[in-house]
Amino acid sequence: MKDVLYEVLAGVGQSLGFDGVERWGSRLGTLLWTMLKDRRAMAEENMVYHLGVSQEQARAMTRRNFENTGRSFMELFLSKDVDKRFIQERLTISDPESFQAMLDTDRPFVGTSAHLGAWELMISIYHVLIPARHKQIVVRRPKDEALHKIMTRMRAKPSIQVVEHRQAVLKVLRCLKKGGATGFLVDHNCSTTEAVFLPFLKKIAAVNMGPALLAIRSEALIQPLFLVRGEDGGYILHTEQALDTRELTGSREQKIQKAALFYTQAVERAVCRWPEQWYWLHRRWKTQPPLEWTYLPPENMK
Repeated sequence: MKDVLYEVLAGVGQSLGFDGVERWGSRLGTLLWTMLKDRRAMAEENMVYHLGVSQEQARAMTRRNFENTGRSFMELFLSKDVDKRFIQERLTISDPESFQAMLDTDRPFVGTSAHLGAWELMISIYHVLIPARHKQIVVRRPKDEALHKIMTRMRAKPSIQVVEHRQAVLKVLRCLKKGGATGFLVDHNCSTTEAVFLPFLKKIAAVNMGPALLAIRSEALIQPLFLVRGEDGGYILHTEQALDTRELTGSREQKIQKAALFYTQAVERAVCRWPEQWYWLHRRWKTQPPLEWTYLPPENMK
């Protein structure tokens, strides 16, 4: 039954185009806002605590956040339609200098992003804007098998390898050793075995150390990238200056923590700048360190 539902949504989404997806995605988000009362309350509480806004502000922001979440889901079905026309008509590069530096480098790089803005369209941004190198994205397999199937099909690109995170290590290292680019979403909760614990929006969070470790092992750059929604149906590709992992100092543990802290702080800045476009429905702070654990900044480690 779910397979049929997702196929119908895929067909509808592809037929709507960008303007239709914006309209109907917002309506889907409003429907979710009405139905998911517990998640709505969680999002409001998190905004009050982590952003320092009032309850009234959080309530209004949560409504818009659900609308953005609906659009993010529907944008999955547009990913095959992102081409050079999209780049020319709808995309703005926030920092052309840092973006051009990313294109010009012969070094491998790890692109780090978040469940913020139009993250599904980031796959197509890789496909169109970064043509001349090996490319892959690392994704987490959803528990919903029907959703996994439709997401895999919609994300598929001839020049991009989609890798499940539990099978990622060797494939990512091979790609980066060839000077390629690997994209990760780095803002999800993870298990203690995968995590380094770092401050994120006023509270300690379990941060996936995998991107940091793989970037260090391959001497790659770490490049923050966020595709956010602008006004009038446009999109903004926000980039920041990359981190060169060859310049990190200290022990292996310190290097991993410094690299993970770099991309975690980049996500934090993006969330604070575009809070209504981040996926607040996720239980980001679910995994916590042991009670006796104390955060020690990398420079204070022995």
